[in-house]
Amino acid sequence: MLLSSDVWVAALIRRAEIEGASAVVVKRGDARAGTVLVKAYDTANRTARLYTEAFGPDGERLWIQPVKSEFESELDAYIQRQRGYDPDLWVVEIEDRQGRHFITEKVAADG
Repeated sequence: MLLSSDVWVAALIRRAEIEGASAVVVKRGDARAGTVLVKAYDTANRTARLYTEAFGPDGERLWIQPVKSEFESELDAYIQRQRGYDPDLWVVEIEDRQGRHFITEKVAADG
């Protein structure tokens, strides 16, 4: 990330709140360079998606879904494993009627 993790997370939460969604930091990581996981929960359909920052084949930064599941329990299991590996990890959960993630950077296409 070009911004420090804490500033990026604060901006993400603010964008979500402005649009009427609820967003909270579930796990606070390293303020400067912690990896961020974003779980977007669709309250209308009761499904969820998980996003993390990665690098594409051409070296560009983008957000991907590390787990291709809409079941919150499977996403939570992945988050728990990652927390065991990375103590600097941030976890942000967003609840929105439309399931929006509010990430403004490039997000890899679903599929």
